[in-house]
Amino acid sequence: MGTHEELDVWKLSMNLVVDIYKLTMSFPSEEKFGLISQLRRAAVSVPSNIAEGAARKSDKENIQFLYISLGSLAEIETQLLISNRLGFCDSDKILKQTKIVKSKLINFIKYLKSIKN
Repeated sequence: MGTHEELDVWKLSMNLVVDIYKLTMSFPSEEKFGLISQLRRAAVSVPSNIAEGAARKSDKENIQFLYISLGSLAEIETQLLISNRLGFCDSDKILKQTKIVKSKLINFIKYLKSIKN
């Protein structure tokens, strides 16, 4: 397997980070240490953990980091829904992106588990 930079799921998650940063620029300034910070940290966590997992020696370790990325995607989904309910944004586009990344990540985990056995 190549580097994390060659993985479609990593590339898509990097795009998600950029889009979340752009989206949160329009949030109220009082959310700087609230939802803005939480969304951005969760977003950055996704490709970061994919990269860290890919750098590990075993598929088992890699999969552990991919599950951390899945958890961060669940955080993003929840925080986007909260942001939408509070009227800070229309989160539909980014929620769709998040679901695509989530699906690709799940498929990648399944693939790694299948070659491991």
